[in-house]
Amino acid sequence: MAGQIIILNGAPRSGKTSIVQAIQENFDGVWINLGVDVYEQATPPRYRPGIGLRPGGERPDLDGLVPQFYAALYESIAAHSRLGLNVVVDVGHHDAYSKPLDCLVDCARRLTGLPVLLVGVRCPIEIIMERRAASVTGRGYVTGSPDDPIPLPVRLWQEEVHRPGVYDLEVDTSLLSPVQCADAIRRRLEQGIARPSAIEHLAQTTAG
Repeated sequence: MAGQIIILNGAPRSGKTSIVQAIQENFDGVWINLGVDVYEQATPPRYRPGIGLRPGGERPDLDGLVPQFYAALYESIAAHSRLGLNVVVDVGHHDAYSKPLDCLVDCARRLTGLPVLLVGVRCPIEIIMERRAASVTGRGYVTGSPDDPIPLPVRLWQEEVHRPGVYDLEVDTSLLSPVQCADAIRRRLEQGIARPSAIEHLAQTTAG
């Protein structure tokens, strides 16, 4: 039996990583995290942030590699599932590169026939700015200033990461704790997913 795949899509600091941890700690079975942070660590430094590239077309020299990176990641996700392992994936899909890349459609097609729950992780931009300001991860998150309280990169993430916004479930981390988000995900899995699922709908979308 194929393992369950849960994809958490949202902007940086929206709370995806905390939900991943809640799933790994509270769900039965083995849950492998194959998200953007894990993949970035495996990417050679000169090609980072790789699939974590921000919206805005700031690194056209890296754009050509992004579809390959995403394809490799999703092929790995599919392989884990086919071997019976559950996978939870935290990503920030967008198509605001220097040119459209249609990565999400391609990734969806690579998961055809597998059990996938696509979850939109939302959070108001004001809360995201508070989390960025309080971040002690050392990752260099863009923070606000009196002259620029919500910098353009943060606004672009908020605008672009949920296009087209097709999900099986959405959670708001300003209203729910990570454990509560995980519980909502568990309930949706127990209830079953309507057909076509979000990932099936995206896989049928015409690229471009």
